[in-house]
Amino acid sequence: MNIKLFITTLLCAITLQVVAQSKAKPNVIVILSDDAGYADFGCYGGKEIPTPNIDALAKNGVRFTNAYVTAAVCAPSRAGLLSGRYQQRFGFEHNTSSKPVNGFQLTDVGLNPSVKTIGNQMQANGYKTIAIGKWHLGEEEKHFPLNRGFDEFYGFIGGHRNFFAYNKQPKRELQLLHNRKAVPEGEVYYLTDMFTDKAISFVKENQKNPFFMYLAYNAVHTPINAQQELMQQFAHIQNAERRAYAAMMTSLDRNIGKLVATLKEQKLYENTLIVFLNDNGAATNNAADNGVLRGLKGSKWEGGIRVAYIMQWPAKLPANQIYHPMVSAMDITPTAIAASEGKALKGQVLDGVNLFPYLLNPKKAMPHQDLFWRRGVAAAVRSGDWKLIKTANNPLLLFNLKDDISEQNNLANTYPQKVKQLEKKLQNWEQKMQQPHWVSDYGDDNQIKKHRMEVVGREMEIKYP
Repeated sequence: MNIKLFITTLLCAITLQVVAQSKAKPNVIVILSDDAGYADFGCYGGKEIPTPNIDALAKNGVRFTNAYVTAAVCAPSRAGLLSGRYQQRFGFEHNTSSKPVNGFQLTDVGLNPSVKTIGNQMQANGYKTIAIGKWHLGEEEKHFPLNRGFDEFYGFIGGHRNFFAYNKQPKRELQLLHNRKAVPEGEVYYLTDMFTDKAISFVKENQKNPFFMYLAYNAVHTPINAQQELMQQFAHIQNAERRAYAAMMTSLDRNIGKLVATLKEQKLYENTLIVFLNDNGAATNNAADNGVLRGLKGSKWEGGIRVAYIMQWPAKLPANQIYHPMVSAMDITPTAIAASEGKALKGQVLDGVNLFPYLLNPKKAMPHQDLFWRRGVAAAVRSGDWKLIKTANNPLLLFNLKDDISEQNNLANTYPQKVKQLEKKLQNWEQKMQQPHWVSDYGDDNQIKKHRMEVVGREMEIKYP
């Protein structure tokens, strides 16, 4: 072959490949951690537990400093994330329970089948989809991931399970399932490793197809099951529970690093949108640390609803960005749809927004002026720098988060007009929402006690989970 013709042909082939890659739909991976502390990530100021791989996502992408989930407990937070909507729109206000309200049955406890998930949205836009890890969105067949927009499922349907194998096959909600088939407990090894291994195999199997992955680790939710070899790394931490928690965080971080390394090996890294976030604030029972944020999981304090949240897409988003305006977990669904250059399914109200216009043009107006929360008798609104917490039988609480991120100074009596303004916003939002389709196993009393100014710190909050 003529050498000149060969070189020209080769250059054309390379050019076509580059053009094809630039036009290819990006892969999208949403990584969710469970009950981690806001201050336990290095990129959010953590010093005690190294998280180099999660920190690298922030360094190579966008780190949000005013990022929120839609609920301070696991299941409704996931419902908001996966739907892109306030979960109160479809009655999913509490963790799943055995207490449906009048007009609903026990079989209704879960993600309403009329609600389309991010999995449905991405399937409709040509993506292969998988859900890995913790589901916690209902135990009926109609709630099962394979019926909710996911081509494949590898995980468990309940809210928690052991990280190691059980001595005997557990009940259905605790079983590790591959699609609908239980994985024998004799084949179970450390769950954080297993979920990553499944994620890696899925990436390799779909190297040439656009895919969406929802990787919902149960780390670092209880039970506090740590690998012994990692515990030794933190022998200097005197508190045994904190030591085990640190080991679990290290396992989580290392596994995220393994997944990212696989994307690089498969030449998929540049064109993969990765979103990492935590599902709610640090739990009362897992030794996690929220740092300067007041409160813990289950509360409307910042420590219950403000989370670590990172977005990385090397082909599109500039690296090493810090973004301060408010964002929500609800924004992930419309942002993923936009990344796919697809369309949202008809008939689905999305409360989240596509974040790309805001991230690519920092001068653009804020994605959200107001965000709202409600779980039973406790509700809250954040509007700009102001935040109002309203709980039955408790005094109203007003904070300026710009000046008082730790929510130490209740300004309700000082700014009565601001209280009225925010109460009106909250009332208008609540009128658009449904009442809960089931109630909490914990009742209202804990919510009332948890939101009193005198309740400060884990030792007090652990009394009111």
